[in-house]
Amino acid sequence: MPPEDRTKLLLVDDLPENLRALHALIRQDDREIFEARSGEEALALLLEHEFALAILDVQMPGMDGFELAELMRGTEKTRHIPIVFVSAAGRELNYAFKGYETGAVDFLYKPLDYYAVQSKVSVFVDLYQQRNETRRQVAALEKSRQEQEILMRELHVTQRRLQNAVHMRDEFMSMVAHELRTPLNTLFLETQMRRMQLERGDLAVFNAERLDKMVARDSRQIQSMIRLIDDMLDVSRMRSGKLSVRPAPTELSGLLARVVGDLTAQAAAAGTTITLLADERVDGMWDEFRIEQVIVNLLTNAIRYGRKQPVEVSLVGTANSARIYVKDQGEGISAEDQQRIFEPFERGAGSSIPSGLGLGLYISRQLVEAHNGTIAVQSHPGKGTVFTVTLPLSPDHHLAPEA
Repeated sequence: MPPEDRTKLLLVDDLPENLRALHALIRQDDREIFEARSGEEALALLLEHEFALAILDVQMPGMDGFELAELMRGTEKTRHIPIVFVSAAGRELNYAFKGYETGAVDFLYKPLDYYAVQSKVSVFVDLYQQRNETRRQVAALEKSRQEQEILMRELHVTQRRLQNAVHMRDEFMSMVAHELRTPLNTLFLETQMRRMQLERGDLAVFNAERLDKMVARDSRQIQSMIRLIDDMLDVSRMRSGKLSVRPAPTELSGLLARVVGDLTAQAAAAGTTITLLADERVDGMWDEFRIEQVIVNLLTNAIRYGRKQPVEVSLVGTANSARIYVKDQGEGISAEDQQRIFEPFERGAGSSIPSGLGLGLYISRQLVEAHNGTIAVQSHPGKGTVFTVTLPLSPDHHLAPEA
């Protein structure tokens, strides 16, 4: 049996022959027996080991058995160790009474009864082993309980996440259906009107000017659906790590001029204007299509949330980076919402917010970070919002996030 699994017993007697005799009497494979020839030696062993039983000789020079027992009872580590006294003195000295007063569990007189000693020691060894086994079982049960509590907490967290995921899925499907329904309904109604006009032979409505307007309306509705589908595909690519960014030589001022020109009609329809401040040429290595996608998202949001106030886009070049600022004069974004808006399917707070899936800013941040750049927002309720996109001129350069 390994030493760490054996039950430890302590024998204390000043006579070596008594120790040898008692040792031979009680030894077994599952026991480890320690011997001490004085009270001082015994105390050193008691402080170092955990014993199931201490057998003490009463009459020893220096510290006798009773004094050792009193010291044991006064120390937390040793006060619970059962003590059996052994004495060669006659019963008339009443040592047994004194022994029991000092906390002994038994008192034996020499010459020792072989079977009585073995029986008594076996009882205390069994009790000690049972207590240890009980402690181990209690500890195991407590560990199991703690593990179950941890597991239950993890299950509750997982359940909440699953519920949240189901809720987000349902909300997402509802938003997608709503966003697709609007352009589809418009296209369907336009088609029905044209069919009715054709059936009536009213061909005058299909002159060049009206046809041009019809095609423009159809194109806007189709582009709206394409953008929606592209956004969903981009999110899927980002989450699977398959979004591709292909940097190439790109000039930003020209890119911004083109995007602002494309969105001028949309801004006018929303009752606002876009001002571009980008006189300086800024060249770098970027994926032109993806950067354009970011600017379109930011400008579209500024038009939506800008309360029909002018929107400003500006470009500043530095030694290692380019900064694009998109500023509106809308209601602003609260501090607690400024991080949330970059999460997927999140939109501004309030009941009057425009429709949308809430993917634009999430996609924009992912695209900017794919260029090793940063996107930041500064806003105060009622004072408008400024989004800042910072892009390194080289795709190998990393920028630290702005505070």
